[in-house]
Amino acid sequence: MKIVNIHAAKTQLSRLIADVLAGEEVVISKAGTPLVRLVPMAAAAGPRQLGVLAGSVTESPDCWDADPQIETLFNYGDVEPAAAARVAEPVPAPQADGFDS
Repeated sequence: MKIVNIHAAKTQLSRLIADVLAGEEVVISKAGTPLVRLVPMAAAAGPRQLGVLAGSVTESPDCWDADPQIETLFNYGDVEPAAAARVAEPVPAPQADGFDS
């Protein structure tokens, strides 16, 4: 097992990857404390199989039918919703001495 500090790992990353692919275990440490282990990626199991969910997904008979309420809103609804009426808050009058309290 090879233990390497972070700085050395940054400068020698290509060589460390080659070592890991050759079967050596590499641990990256900081101030002598092991932090992470470099490991090779697992080989893919092969091409994905199509149709795994065939027959398990069903849809209701009316799932593609139009919803009249949504169609009415889409075709005839307002482009922008009406803005809510906003009432301005009263501004306090300045005091006679010119200072706000």
